[in-house]
Amino acid sequence: MQRWYKTFPHGLPGVGLLVLRIAIGATLLIEASACMVEPQGLKLGAWLLASLAFGIGVSFVFGFLTQLMAGISALAGAAIYIWHPAWAVFFLSLTSFETIGMALAIALLGPGAISLDAYFFGRREIVIPRVVRS
Repeated sequence: MQRWYKTFPHGLPGVGLLVLRIAIGATLLIEASACMVEPQGLKLGAWLLASLAFGIGVSFVFGFLTQLMAGISALAGAAIYIWHPAWAVFFLSLTSFETIGMALAIALLGPGAISLDAYFFGRREIVIPRVVRS
């Protein structure tokens, strides 16, 4: 996991990444929950895609496995836009160029210091106690 997460920006850059993550995550959560509550004749594949968008949105908001989920989000949005353009009407936030661009930015920048990734996979300080020899 250390190869994925080189640094966790803190301070204002970390807050900026938090705002970016919350913006895209909340958008995905709202749209996915709306698609799951009122399916409007969606097929099973589209309903599964809505549940995937919901899981990615939760992951973005909490900052857990952020870079992996951002990559999946960008690939899913591009795949829907290319192979199922009719579904793009139902998944506007997943298939818009802005969302794909923000997901790629999160994938390249990382989650920031205010995330579960920083808590679980961040650098640790190892304190080695001194040995008193007599």
